[in-house]
Amino acid sequence: MTIDKITKYIESWAPKGIAWDRDNVGLQVGSSGQVAKNILLSLDVNEYVVEDAIKKKCNLIITHHPLLFNPIRQITSGDKTSEILIKLIKNDITVYSAHTNLDFTKDGVSFQLAKKLELNSIKFLKNISDNLTKLVVFVPAGFTEKVAEAIHNSGGGIIGEYTNCSFRIIGKGTFRGSDKSNPRIGEKGKLEFVDEVRLEVLVNSFDLPNVIREMKQAHPYEEVAFDIYPLKNENVNYGMGAIGNLETELTQKQFLDYVSKKLGIKNFRFSQGKNKKIKTVAVCGGSGSDLLNTAIQANADSFITADIKYHTFQDAENRILLIDAGHYETEIFILDEIERRLKKFITESKIEIFKFKGTTNPICFYNN
Repeated sequence: MTIDKITKYIESWAPKGIAWDRDNVGLQVGSSGQVAKNILLSLDVNEYVVEDAIKKKCNLIITHHPLLFNPIRQITSGDKTSEILIKLIKNDITVYSAHTNLDFTKDGVSFQLAKKLELNSIKFLKNISDNLTKLVVFVPAGFTEKVAEAIHNSGGGIIGEYTNCSFRIIGKGTFRGSDKSNPRIGEKGKLEFVDEVRLEVLVNSFDLPNVIREMKQAHPYEEVAFDIYPLKNENVNYGMGAIGNLETELTQKQFLDYVSKKLGIKNFRFSQGKNKKIKTVAVCGGSGSDLLNTAIQANADSFITADIKYHTFQDAENRILLIDAGHYETEIFILDEIERRLKKFITESKIEIFKFKGTTNPICFYNN
């Protein structure tokens, strides 16, 4: 199995098109055309991760955080990133990163954090908007299913847990072909009236070029009539953060103990909330402070995220129990889900999947 096949499988779950536009997701270094040997999963890439990959004979490292986030101007000895790149290239190791696309997808980073806290009825805290389009195409009645199938098979018509979603209206289409035309129905130079179906399908904007290409190939007409409408709808398939409910409500003290135990952390920062009992919990793995007001508006009793500033704690005080559980600590659980999915997808027994057993967390705590 090639590395390209594996990364395309990941992107079918976490499409690159939903990533933050300034992010650098996807192939970081190496070749996607290689046949995969063993795979190492890690939140980040550092020198210890690369050494572990070499030791375990892995030629693919899959990370959450990109190795290359900003443009690199030179590769020289003495530079930390350069030395990692040199070692990767010398050992023919490919690095692939799924970052904010893995943050914004269902069952991604925030969903795994919510599941670790054993929340129920988990959903996105805030759905992404402005990345949906409506594709409308006019199809002669006898070819509707063929065209619809092409659209659905290339990513169109997915709404939440439903696929093959469309709307259809029967109407009458007209056209007159020139002397140079080659009409599939009727004769050139003659005004034709044809029973047609107006086929409407929601399509993610990043899937649109592929969907249109497949739609045109399946369509019988020489010239295909279709419309594209940009939408402002929230996309139910992708979003930021997650929110759910505890099985049993807890006091603030009980909940703080619960978070410490479930996430395996001894040290974290928090500010006092307004509710004595905690039932509804919002989370965002990594840096999610911008979602504070969204969590409050969603009537969450607590919001767990990371990288929280002093004044953000001030804004939250006596409004919601705000917890900074750590960037690494709120994201690390995604590796378990990546491992689970890859083991299900890769049936070749020769390929082993490992998780880096060390820590790539640069933050240490001092206890006097």
